[in-house]
Amino acid sequence: MSSPVNVVVTGAAGNIAYSLLWRIAAGDVFGKEQPVNLTLLEIPAAARAAEGTAMELNDSAMPLVNDITVTDDQRKAFEGANAAFLVGAKPRGKGESRADMLAANGKIFIEQGRALNDGAADDVRVLVVGNPANTNAYIAAKAAPDLPADRFNALMRLDHNRAASMLSQKLEVPSTAFERLVVWGNHSDTQFPDITYATVGGEPLADKVDQDWYTGEFIPRVAKRGGEIIEVRGKSSAASAASAAVDHMRDWVQGTEGRWTTVARPSTGEYGIDAGLVFGVPVTGAGGEWELVDGLEISDAQRQRIDANVTALREEAAVADGLF
Repeated sequence: MSSPVNVVVTGAAGNIAYSLLWRIAAGDVFGKEQPVNLTLLEIPAAARAAEGTAMELNDSAMPLVNDITVTDDQRKAFEGANAAFLVGAKPRGKGESRADMLAANGKIFIEQGRALNDGAADDVRVLVVGNPANTNAYIAAKAAPDLPADRFNALMRLDHNRAASMLSQKLEVPSTAFERLVVWGNHSDTQFPDITYATVGGEPLADKVDQDWYTGEFIPRVAKRGGEIIEVRGKSSAASAASAAVDHMRDWVQGTEGRWTTVARPSTGEYGIDAGLVFGVPVTGAGGEWELVDGLEISDAQRQRIDANVTALREEAAVADGLF
């Protein structure tokens, strides 16, 4: 067996982490023969609860878990980290604007970015799960100037999975039947689940669905699925977010075998997206890296929806920049 991978999960006492940690420990991310060292990072007020989670992980006697550490010290947590799931974030409070939430989370992700910058391993992969995920990733990357920006991703695989699931139910085929699906933009109401290039069973997907359903129901429902789950369940989506985080990091490490997926990563100016904005785009994974699906033709209708996300993320980045 190889040397253990050092994995940090923040917000370790929360519901997402409670689903995520066992999947990591079972080898669903890094492989069934890859041992892991788990570091559970929490704020001081929740550190004892995280210790309880660590006790349960120990009691599960999972053979790939080499070591478990619980800490509220960010510097200690990220020292030597090969992978970090930044789950913990402050949710929007009653009466707070999105700018208020960004300001509160900015402090958290600036500190975590700096700690990663100073202590993480050279090959670190950072996945931001805590919302607003795209801009939190933008902040963390900016706070870590010595790490390549593309080491920081935000979770839009959840949106991608939601889109595939809704299409699966609509057409009554497995979700794995869809190829070349993408969700452009921001993990917010402006996101754009795009089937322009998608196929199902090798045939164009756009020919299989009604345009009114696509624009009037599918696109807004994917974007607002989180709110729909809160309304029905009474709690935010935790298990599906954890599952999407597993999918994202697994494909980042192990590759996608040519299949498209959606990754929110710092733009390099592709498709008219401001350089630096953490933006959902179509990629494939190979050799431990993401490769942009480049050269796609963009229609005026697509451009309008993509630009709406650029504008929203540009505004969020302006707020974030003011925190430094």
